[in-house]
Order: sequence, then structure tokens, then C-alpha cells
Amino acid sequence: MMRLRAATVLATLTVVTLPLIPVQWLALRLKGGLKRSLPVVWHRIACRTVGIRVREIGKPARERPLLIVANHVSWLDITVLGSRMPLSFVAKTEVASWPVFGLFAKLQRSVFVDRQRRSATGRTAEELGTRLASGDAMVLFAEGTSNSGNEVLPFRSALIGAARHALAGDDGEMWIQPLALAYTHLHGLPMGRQFRPHVAWYGDMEMVPHFMNVVRQGAVDVAVVWGEPIRVRPDMDRKTLTRLLEDEVRRLAGNVRAGHPPAGPELPPAAPAADVPAEAGEPAILKAAENG
Repeated sequence: MMRLRAATVLATLTVVTLPLIPVQWLALRLKGGLKRSLPVVWHRIACRTVGIRVREIGKPARERPLLIVANHVSWLDITVLGSRMPLSFVAKTEVASWPVFGLFAKLQRSVFVDRQRRSATGRTAEELGTRLASGDAMVLFAEGTSNSGNEVLPFRSALIGAARHALAGDDGEMWIQPLALAYTHLHGLPMGRQFRPHVAWYGDMEMVPHFMNVVRQGAVDVAVVWGEPIRVRPDMDRKTLTRLLEDEVRRLAGNVRAGHPPAGPELPPAAPAADVPAEAGEPAILKAAENG
């Protein structure tokens, strides 16, 4: 039965995906909002087909420019978040060369960053700043890697600071919204620490076997928790800002894993945005990249 389910899921995704690839490829070369909205349709179909049920708590910010800073658990995160709203992602350069997934990342209009070469941060920040200024909501997995889903790893500050500086030539402000992902149930039962590797993809796990296991099993529940957006000024210290975002994402993810968030589908609307205390002498993009 599990093999039959896997075959059915893969066949359905293939039938849906093949006609949409040339449409999205053409949309990327034309003006209009189709290139933003079409991936949302695909991700929603994929979630339903695979058996991923998303519970959204809180709401994404309407303000722009908007950078969304999230924890990273699995390759599933892309489909889960992509099903919520038009988004693009900041991805490591290796993803661009992956079979199938690399093509999807390009069609999603991802910004690729070489994390091994700090000298490339300035170029990535410029591209990221251009996309943010154009109104695209961008997602940055600030841990720099995925993890077991039982924790949130320390956030890296370089790209957060670089993205902020890339927008300094506009109105000098941007919005950053913390977001927590937590995979909570498998086949309707609380997942628990020992079962989270079913969906968590990290370490030296191979992609294809992990992907096929998720497809065969299905029936995954995930919570997407939106934190309060932060109005960011050009003079804010990037490391202070990064610590604030890391602490908030860790708190949100920990609460939902422990079953503490409200039982309803959404939290009340977010309170007015918080400000982060400024610290003098914040370095420019390249120096921020060097300090990592």
C-alpha cells in the first residue's frame, strides 16, 4: 500500500508539474504577477497531494520591504511556506545544481548565496536588496543549514546585516519578520523528538531516500508561526538584531512543539512593530560579511 501511495503521489505531481514548468519559465520573462502566484498554486497542490496539513498561526506582515527570517528543518519547508503566499528564498549555491530541486528553486526566483566565499556576500546582498526593494517578500533560513527539528541553531548575522544595508539607499528602513516552523504530528499522533527525523532533513541524510519516505508515509502536520514584524533602521546593530530574531524564533518554535500556542488557527493581529536599540559604528556590507 505504501508503494502504491508513493506511485500515485509521484504520478499526480508529475502530471501537475510538467505543464506548469514552461508556463512559469515564460512568466519569469514577462511583466505581471503570474511568476509570483503560480508557485503558490503548485505548492498548495503539492501539500495536499503529499498529505501535508499546515496550521498557520499569526499573519505575515503587509509592510514592504519585507525579509522573513525562519528556522530550517527540511526541504519540506519550501513547499510549506511557498503554499502560504508569494515568496522567494535565499538558498545556498549548491541547490542550483541539484536535479529537479535546483530547477524548482530557479523557477521560484531564489537568490543563491555562496556561504563558503564571504567575498560573495556583497553581490548577494545587492541582488537581495534589489528584490526586496521591488516588493518581493524574501525568506532567509538564518541558521545556514537545516537541523533535527528539535532545536533552533544559532543564526548567522552576515546576510541579515547585508540585506539591511543594501536598502539604505531607499527610505532607510525595512521590515524583518521572525517565523517559526514546527512539525508537530505524524498520522495524527504527536510527533515527539524521536519521530521528527521522519520529516527533518539534516546532516548526511540522502535526499532521494528521505523524499521517498515522506511521500510513502504522508500525513504530516506542521505549524507556521508568524512573529511580530520589526521595523529596522539603517543604524541598528546587526548582531543585536540577529540575537533578537534568533531568540524570538526559538521561543515561537519551542512553544508550538510544547503545545502552548492557542488552539485556534490564528493569533490576534500583531501589535505595533517593535524597534531594536541602535548601536553606533555599524560596519558596511563587506565588513559585515567579513565579521560573519
